[in-house]
Amino acid sequence: MNFLKFILVLFVIYIDSISFAQEPQELKDKYVLVIHGGAGTISKSTLTPELEKEYKDALKEALKCGQNILDTGGLAITAVEAAVKYMEDSPLFNAGKGSVFNHEGYNEMDACIMNGKDLTCGAVAGVTNLKNPIEGARLVKDSSKYVFLYGDGAQEFCLSKGAAYADSSYFFTDFRWKQYQKALEKDTIILDHDTTSLNYNYKALEELEKFGTVGAVALDRYGNLAAATSTGGLTNKEFNRIGDSPIVGAGTYASNRSCAVSCTGKGEFFIRETVARDIAARMEFGNQDLTESGEKTMARLEKKGGSGGFISVDKRGNYIMMFNTKGMYRGVVTNDKKTSVKIY
Repeated sequence: MNFLKFILVLFVIYIDSISFAQEPQELKDKYVLVIHGGAGTISKSTLTPELEKEYKDALKEALKCGQNILDTGGLAITAVEAAVKYMEDSPLFNAGKGSVFNHEGYNEMDACIMNGKDLTCGAVAGVTNLKNPIEGARLVKDSSKYVFLYGDGAQEFCLSKGAAYADSSYFFTDFRWKQYQKALEKDTIILDHDTTSLNYNYKALEELEKFGTVGAVALDRYGNLAAATSTGGLTNKEFNRIGDSPIVGAGTYASNRSCAVSCTGKGEFFIRETVARDIAARMEFGNQDLTESGEKTMARLEKKGGSGGFISVDKRGNYIMMFNTKGMYRGVVTNDKKTSVKIY
């Protein structure tokens, strides 16, 4: 009988533990959302006042999309998806609608999203007709048994789960096409668009270097972290090249143990140096704070010849926006409702 009582007590404890785990986490006041829209040779001499305002307005709206979710008790994973989706819908950035053309003259897009609470993640690469690749990445995370899907298979799965379809004409912009033609003429790969648009004077592409990948990291009011990254890759890229953006640990990473990270830059270097995971690992195993981790990772990247930037927020709400180029489109909003966007 005593043995049966012992078993019953263990059962009750077990049931209580499950119930506790399923209870909503306590809402806190603090939340943080940080975004980026690409780094590179961005300076006032290459941006007209009108175009600078366009970029800043777009960054503010992207922040607002995520802030509305966090402010009302929404999750970090939902906030980063919303912020990235807004930037994908803007032709100003090299993601979604603004994606560049590959060597064959069409768009190949990559995206990744990761939840720091349980390390679940999803990624797509080489998709051509998903209106919002980050939506596809979220569907892979939530609705498949896999982490990373590629090409036609990835697109077929995402569309079957309700992802929005967009015809190739949706992604066509005259500016991107001219950029592609210029790359073909010069037989070169272009990292991203220069800082002009169709409404402004077209500058020589060789004068400028910009990585237009978009990304977001967030800390929600439950203490959870998340990261999301999306890109159109390189203009005139060949052989189905994939960069760091959709690769967990290279261009995107999030863990509640440390921080959430989204990167932009020369993807091959970010892959080799596993930049996103390196920042988190330094915090988890090296007892470094976020700023020190970011600085040491950046120094390591520079030593190898890599350029670009990254954004990150840690579990305490500290955040960094670091880059080794002339500028990075970036912004942050916190629970105090103060929004800041910068370029240079």
